[in-house]
Amino acid sequence: MEALVKMAKAHDKEAFAELIRQQESSMYKVARAILGNDEDAADAMQEALLICWQKIGTLQKEQYFKTWLTRILINQCYDIRAAGKRLVSSELMVETGKEDAAIRRAEWMELLSHLEDKHRIVLVLYYGEGFKVREIAKILELKETTVKDRLVAARKSVEKMLKAEVAEYGTV
Repeated sequence: MEALVKMAKAHDKEAFAELIRQQESSMYKVARAILGNDEDAADAMQEALLICWQKIGTLQKEQYFKTWLTRILINQCYDIRAAGKRLVSSELMVETGKEDAAIRRAEWMELLSHLEDKHRIVLVLYYGEGFKVREIAKILELKETTVKDRLVAARKSVEKMLKAEVAEYGTV
């Protein structure tokens, strides 16, 4: 990936496009978790990619490309939310043969939607995207202990919600 980043820094459009193809799924998951719908997630991704292309020359260490891109994306997501753009919830799109996975994903997204933003984003970055605590701290510009505290609080919130659901319905 570092070689592609170097080429993209030299404004090689094909190298940049390949980098983005590699990160697209990860970007979507993060944007969708923050914004809650596909339309705003797509807008945030598009804006983040434009900024990334324009400022890729300022990236000092190629190995931090994903972290840098994720930080740009998160900022765009927060800008979109602050601007009050489309606050419409998305509908569940079920593909043939993938109903169970789609239902689990929808349930997970519903669960995440009840968490505070600061807890939701650390869960998505840690579990969904596989970032380490150190990397999340850098992306969110927080201390590592703060990220760890937020992960613990998020897990407790999820556990509490799941226990409440079990108590109400007898199953999760």
